[in-house]
Amino acid sequence: MSADKHLQSWQERFEMAEAMQPLLGKLYRNQGVEVVVYGKPLLNASTIEIIKAHRLVRRHVGEKLRLRESFPFVQALSKLAVKQCKVDIGKLAVNYWRDHTDVSEIESYMAKELADAIDHADDVAPRDVVLYGFGRIGRLLARLLIERTGRSNKLRLRAIVLRGGKKGDLEKRASLLRRDSVHGPFNGSVEVDEENNAIIANGTYIQVIYANSPDEVDYTKYDINDALIVDNTGIWKDEAGLGLHLKSPGASKVLLTAPAKGAIKNIVYGVNEGDITPEDIIVSAASCTTNAITPVLKAVNDKYGIENGHVETIHSYTNDQNLIDNYHTADRRGRSAPLNMVITETGAAKAVAKALPALAGKLTGNAIRVPTPNVSMAIISMNLNAETSKDELNEYLKDTALQSPLQNQIDYTDSTEIVSSDLVGSRYAGVVDSQATIAEGKRAILYVWYDNEFGYSCQVVGVMQTMLGLMTLSLPA
Repeated sequence: MSADKHLQSWQERFEMAEAMQPLLGKLYRNQGVEVVVYGKPLLNASTIEIIKAHRLVRRHVGEKLRLRESFPFVQALSKLAVKQCKVDIGKLAVNYWRDHTDVSEIESYMAKELADAIDHADDVAPRDVVLYGFGRIGRLLARLLIERTGRSNKLRLRAIVLRGGKKGDLEKRASLLRRDSVHGPFNGSVEVDEENNAIIANGTYIQVIYANSPDEVDYTKYDINDALIVDNTGIWKDEAGLGLHLKSPGASKVLLTAPAKGAIKNIVYGVNEGDITPEDIIVSAASCTTNAITPVLKAVNDKYGIENGHVETIHSYTNDQNLIDNYHTADRRGRSAPLNMVITETGAAKAVAKALPALAGKLTGNAIRVPTPNVSMAIISMNLNAETSKDELNEYLKDTALQSPLQNQIDYTDSTEIVSSDLVGSRYAGVVDSQATIAEGKRAILYVWYDNEFGYSCQVVGVMQTMLGLMTLSLPA
């Protein structure tokens, strides 16, 4: 292909992606339809991100999906009365073109494949969400909730609750939402309403409430009712402490973004969210590490069985550590986080059993905090009940990442060049690094990357939706 033809091909793809964008936006804002390409979300995607999502299809099916081949499916989708669902146009297009050579039957094909979502009753009322605490996870949850803003959105961020309230606090909080050293600038506009103590982000009006205790807020004063309170502080971890939220008028359920103590259910979305019942009013989304390793462990245990194992976490430093050497109540954590590797303990391995009881008592774990601000790795060493090899295990995990019910939790890479910063912004709970896999006989070691901030936050949103009964239909099945 000549140089001119390469440029022409790129121009055609770019223009096709640009033409998709308004259709994708209207589908979500007006009908609640989220379009993906083999799991890669196109909501608010740039033209380059749309092109990249199509390029990745080759990983799944071994062949290209051109934008000119998928664009007619977006057009057909925009003409259907489809509501409140997630539609994978990548899978629909690939399946169609295997048996067809022209576009004449696309609309009838789509109507048949999406029949369950056509004229789907949209009778589920939107639910209010309050973020109690606005640190690393709180602000990323805000970004994820705001990106879904629209008339059809059922998960509505209504308020954030903070301690303090000193002069200039509101603008400082807005600035932290607007700019992030790890995840980059906020995708949109952020304004401050000083008079009403609120932040307005992409049209989402977020009331800022100052309180020192979970039980001293009257949410109904702000027209917030039957709300899910997402506690991001990590201060209260048991039923008594988290139960204080429920004493506040307008609050109905509580989700903790940290491991819980006692009998509170620890949920890893994609693994055991089915354990959540309408009667559960306090739930934990476990930890970032537990979310990263549990889906992979489930996949391995389902096929090979795990006799026992050890999880070593190479974890980015967190706000709990000191910037420079200073007093800290925990061992070693007082030493400078950006200058040291710090051995510390983690309960993530034992916590796996709360989401996956089959592994109770089979795992040990430890952690090393390292001088990076985000993205971590879990090294999972296992003794299996059945023999395998590196190639066999990798092929199984690749198939699990592409085709199984865990495809939204597990990603897979065969790159020989990937490093931690490449995974910033990953929406998966964990990413299997196949090049590092070691397997021989009944012994296996897996290396799993995870964005311990953003990937975990995506998992939390899934638990939020489940608690509020807001799960959407995914098509094709």
